[in-house]
Amino acid sequence: MNLKKNIISSCTIGLLMLAISCESNPGTSKTYNEGINIIPMPQSLTEQKGLFTLTDRTSIGALTPESRAVARYFADKMKLSTGYDITVEDKGRIMLKIDADATIGNEGYRLDVTPDAVMVTANTPQGLFYGMQSFMQLLPAEIESKEKVKNIAWTAPSVTITDTPRFGYRGIHVDPCRHFMTVAEMKKLIDVSAMFKINRLHWHLTEDQGWRIEIKKYPKLTEIGGKRIEGEGTEYGPFFYTQDEVKDIVQYAEKRFITIIPELEIPGHELAAIAAYPELSCKGEPITPRIIWGVEDIVMCPGKESVFAFLEDVIDEMVALFPSVYFHIGGDECPKSSWETCPLCQKRIKEEGLKANAHHTAEDLLQTYVVTRIEKYLAQYGKKIIGWDEILEGTPAPSATIMSWRGEKGGIEAALKGHDAIMTPGSNGLYLDFYQGDPKIEPVAIGGYSSLEKVYNYNPVPDTLTTIGKGHHIIGTQANVWSEYLYTNDLREYQTFPRCIALSETAWTQQARKDYKDFERRLNNALVRLDAHDINYHIPLPEQPGGSCDRVAFTDESTTLEFTNTRSYDMVYTTDGTEPTARSARYESPISFSTNGTLKIATLLPSGKLSRVRTILIEKQTPMPAIRAENLKQGLTVEMTYGYYLNINELNASAKTPDVIKEIKQLNELTSQEKYDESMRSVKQYAAVGTGFLKIPADGVYFLSSDLEEVWLDDKLLINNSGEVKRHSRKDTSIALAKGLHKLKTVFLGHIIGGWPSNWNDGSIKLRRSDEAEFKPVTGNMLWH
Repeated sequence: MNLKKNIISSCTIGLLMLAISCESNPGTSKTYNEGINIIPMPQSLTEQKGLFTLTDRTSIGALTPESRAVARYFADKMKLSTGYDITVEDKGRIMLKIDADATIGNEGYRLDVTPDAVMVTANTPQGLFYGMQSFMQLLPAEIESKEKVKNIAWTAPSVTITDTPRFGYRGIHVDPCRHFMTVAEMKKLIDVSAMFKINRLHWHLTEDQGWRIEIKKYPKLTEIGGKRIEGEGTEYGPFFYTQDEVKDIVQYAEKRFITIIPELEIPGHELAAIAAYPELSCKGEPITPRIIWGVEDIVMCPGKESVFAFLEDVIDEMVALFPSVYFHIGGDECPKSSWETCPLCQKRIKEEGLKANAHHTAEDLLQTYVVTRIEKYLAQYGKKIIGWDEILEGTPAPSATIMSWRGEKGGIEAALKGHDAIMTPGSNGLYLDFYQGDPKIEPVAIGGYSSLEKVYNYNPVPDTLTTIGKGHHIIGTQANVWSEYLYTNDLREYQTFPRCIALSETAWTQQARKDYKDFERRLNNALVRLDAHDINYHIPLPEQPGGSCDRVAFTDESTTLEFTNTRSYDMVYTTDGTEPTARSARYESPISFSTNGTLKIATLLPSGKLSRVRTILIEKQTPMPAIRAENLKQGLTVEMTYGYYLNINELNASAKTPDVIKEIKQLNELTSQEKYDESMRSVKQYAAVGTGFLKIPADGVYFLSSDLEEVWLDDKLLINNSGEVKRHSRKDTSIALAKGLHKLKTVFLGHIIGGWPSNWNDGSIKLRRSDEAEFKPVTGNMLWH
């Protein structure tokens, strides 16, 4: 996954840009610091005349222990960047005051900034905290620096702000089960989320791929369930949080007014626990934690009373760690095939009188029984459950809150039934593991598409509910960051930011106050703040219409390359092989080439920071001549060699004689020579090398795309996906070809890299002639041997 290095280098450039800004000339005005840049946008803001200046004599006044704690938090932050020893006293030029005001609620605040003083008033310390966050955003973005910034005027415009959130639940979800987050990484996310008034962190702690929380009564949960052997043969883990680490993170979040909500998946998505204690499943068979994405059909057995004893023991230890009133019990994607044949489950169904109806099977109602029973147990601790929208398939108690992820349907149904709901639909952009740019050049993602604008424009309250007066049941919204393909924290941050910031405004600001274009402007300031926190955020890459490609062939006198990016930022480029800088030529119109060349192009932010640089090779070619061949028949000859090969070198080194030589008619037969179940546990892996000819319909330059290990044409290696996650081809190329037959060689290796089985791909090769808009798959009538 070579892209990681490029992403990390982009982050390093950001830090260098921040360092440069720290040494800026006195009085230098940065464009990103101009205007009001508060995110999320307050409900009411009036600009006044004059500036407030923070100096080495500034102090913060606060009278109560709670308000003093807020004052100390921000005094310590400002000292890092300003160097000023800001004291906390009874009175100060910045004053924090608790004062009853029913119009702004528990999280609202009033902020008055004049040239002489700053006054923050609120009903609660949380409101004071948010008021101070807004004040911090009135100051230059460099206020977030962790090192002293020289030669800068620490001024804030005079304003009057009255602000209160639209929703009480403003959440971000993290998944350390698939790929772990360290304590430091969790705290970093909490720090930055708090800047934008996020107040809930949904912590997904148990999964098929890993159990991540210490339960002292069941040590095997982390000893066995905390690690797995990846498809590449490496051990992942053991990774988990000790109970002391959990307490530390929870307290850290509380000081920043973020409530952490734990999730214990029940009764599905618990293969890591079952691997540790096989008796939790119906059959009790030995198993290992899952290493790939998907829905596991080995689930907990509700027919066994010992399963409920286990769950109650786990809950006993977890509730002591999490003060949150809410406790998430999962409830999603639970296959019930094992329950249908389990004598104990069927006995439970009979004893509880669970009878199938027009909408639900008896096994569906058995899951409701599980949810209801756990809900009652949690109620003894004063907890309320949150569950994914599948729990609506039964009859959850009225106190249950529904988290709607399969579109908005679950949230609407919940509200109609009198349940509160939290909107987090992937289809509306709130799954941040989705792509946010061209999949040809972005890091591997699970799929989908979720642009910054799509996240920002989402309205969590459907018109359907507003019309009938049920909108109040939507208590908030949440962005989910699933980590199946987020192997490092750099990748996780790249997917999370800045879309999480867009979510914060969606969750806080009234719909009528939102303005995407103005948000884009304010975001430029926020990105510099992210640089100060070493956040590896996404910068839109220069993209080519029709699909980005790093190797462009042409046959005419010249060719032109056109570029856009998803947020209309400037782009800079070079054609002499040097790396572009902020001072390089600006892209203003398509770039022409009449000879071979190298184009390096990057997106430029107002701060001067560049995106990852794309390097594109342009080559003037003479079409590869077609080959004359006779007595051919349709299809390819395939040599199959059984074994598990991670790359072509391993296959070649095996020096094995092919086990099977056969003919295939379609490319999808390359990946389907052996059957496998969804879990990929029983597959007999193999390599398949196909040879023959590809019939090209007309002269032209052709772009090629494939997820196969290798694709050769006319003895030339065109696509090499070695070491890559075979997911959404990112090694596209182009070549000039004459009409007719061209020698073809394809290589398929059955393996799992980065959690993605290559067997899941269709073995296709897609072509797009340069004068066509879309790729088309190579069909059987184009293959000959």
